[in-house]
Amino acid sequence: MPLILPVKGIYPTIGNNCFIAPNATIVGDVEMGNECSVWFNAVIRGDVNSIRMGNKVNIQDGAVIHCTYEKTKVFIGNNVSIGHNAIVHGCSIANNVLVGMGAILMDNVQVGSNSIIAAGAVVLENTVVEAGCIYAGVPAKKVKTISEELINGEINRIANNYLMYSSWFKEE
Repeated sequence: MPLILPVKGIYPTIGNNCFIAPNATIVGDVEMGNECSVWFNAVIRGDVNSIRMGNKVNIQDGAVIHCTYEKTKVFIGNNVSIGHNAIVHGCSIANNVLVGMGAILMDNVQVGSNSIIAAGAVVLENTVVEAGCIYAGVPAKKVKTISEELINGEINRIANNYLMYSSWFKEE
């Protein structure tokens, strides 16, 4: 069973039709929308501040979502994929975003809608990621504007695939 714990009397809330892997951890002030998935070894720690997730968000294997005590919160919009082993810390992610495998988003980062953070990118504190762009590198910088093909072929495809994958674990 997943580890789902209250912190200081605040329990995580999980929306409808969500999949939580048996070894995922969700603690404290976390609100998750509908059709979300939290995969194996992922950790969502709402112990020091709040974490808010929209609908159809997938937190892939080994990812960590956390905040800074009395300073930063996490907001994740709808239709967002957080890749394997990514770290999302005290930042805001708009709708329709793909955060690549192993990417790191630091405190007060703001990611605009229809954007991709490339695998392995490090988005430094206070960076504003323009909507509709790809950011890559260490430190992450804008590398190009996203085409409609990438929005549908990557951002939407991955979010939809994770919704499908999660259904495989709900079959009886």
